[in-house]
Amino acid sequence: MARVFRWLLGVAFIGSALLSTATASEKNAWKAGLAKVAITPEQPMWMAGYGSRSSPSEGVLHDIWAKAMALEDSDGTRALMVTLDLCGIDREFSLGVRQTIADRYAIPIDRIVLACSHTHTGPVVGTNLITMYPLDEEQKHRVDSYTELLGKMIVELCGEAIKNLTETRLSWGQGEAGFAVNRRENDQSKAGELRAEMALKGPVDHDVPVLCIKDADGTVKGVVFSYACHCTTLSENYYSGDYAGYAMIELERSYPDAVALFVAGCGADQNPLPRRTVELAENYGKQLAEAVRRTVKGPLRPVLGSLRSAYEEIDLQFAPIPKRSQWEAEANADQFALANRARMFLERLDRGESLPETYPYPVQVWKLGDLTWFFLGGEVVVDYALRIKRNLGPDTFVSAYCNDVMAYIPSLRVLQEGGYEGAGAMIYYGQPGPWAEDVEERIIHSVNELLHATDGQ
Repeated sequence: MARVFRWLLGVAFIGSALLSTATASEKNAWKAGLAKVAITPEQPMWMAGYGSRSSPSEGVLHDIWAKAMALEDSDGTRALMVTLDLCGIDREFSLGVRQTIADRYAIPIDRIVLACSHTHTGPVVGTNLITMYPLDEEQKHRVDSYTELLGKMIVELCGEAIKNLTETRLSWGQGEAGFAVNRRENDQSKAGELRAEMALKGPVDHDVPVLCIKDADGTVKGVVFSYACHCTTLSENYYSGDYAGYAMIELERSYPDAVALFVAGCGADQNPLPRRTVELAENYGKQLAEAVRRTVKGPLRPVLGSLRSAYEEIDLQFAPIPKRSQWEAEANADQFALANRARMFLERLDRGESLPETYPYPVQVWKLGDLTWFFLGGEVVVDYALRIKRNLGPDTFVSAYCNDVMAYIPSLRVLQEGGYEGAGAMIYYGQPGPWAEDVEERIIHSVNELLHATDGQ
């Protein structure tokens, strides 16, 4: 299984973050180091994201990747971000990997981020969305083996990024790309017509946040970028990073000395429309890459200041849990995922266990100088990013699918409207029901608390 992975490591870069126009108190010597590894399985495996699939993978459109960025401020404070071309990861896998990274490299968990692109053309990992998949014993074994090896490779990848730490220049900016469409508010089959008629509806977030890493000569050595849209252009049984993967390929062609890392935004209710062809995925990737290139050309804002961070897990309450009789009825349902979830809960009840009434939800913040970056778990709808940025201003990035992809995270509006993002998807994630109506306020309260905690550091 070791030959599943192709290592491309050792990306280091040189530079100085001391700006000639800065005052003595503003001078900063940031260090950064990058590394990447292909994580494309060689054996056919069940692919993640769509319950309609009926067979394992059939080939590869392009490799999928794990990429790591290590940062160090002038005080020697370090942080690690790992981006993964995966649909999602579960809590057990994430905590195990992050704790191993923390122990081995002496970096606390509040400064470690595992960020998934949410591509729907990657392999199943761990128990993420496991209720959805009709895996036979051989496929279960392949998922387990892949997941174990993936964890080890991520840990080693972080070590390579740390080894490559070199003085550099950090700056950031915001671009824009317009292909994300609110899938709840528009007829997806008529998206092109609605766009032409200027009739698209619903909230969207078309910002493209960019963190740029350059050497002293101004050569781009790395770009970290984000976009709030599902990676669901493609549905074939061929591995790829979807539009985000094509965007990274395009950027690494444009900047041959650089590593490009994609972090998904709050796009749980956003789709790339129209979709379902490779040509569209490539085109959206080019649009996103061009937005990043325009941003990199400037003007960019330098990252001046230190690295501060905070992390907590908050108890998100589920709505009242159904009684056993409901699970007994659903266990006989024709819908595979619905019956599978019910049988799983009945087995727990038969063992004398209770069903969970809350879930430990991860919220994280990094402050890079004046730039504030939030990392939220789960499939977060766009309302959260819009609310946070509306209140905190343009010096704010908001990302989702980070550290644990346990469920959709609806706003109160979406929860009350219902539908797939509000309730239905909880079946596929194996959760016992929708969230309670205070879900949005609990998360926003945590965001505020962590923000104040970093202000005091």
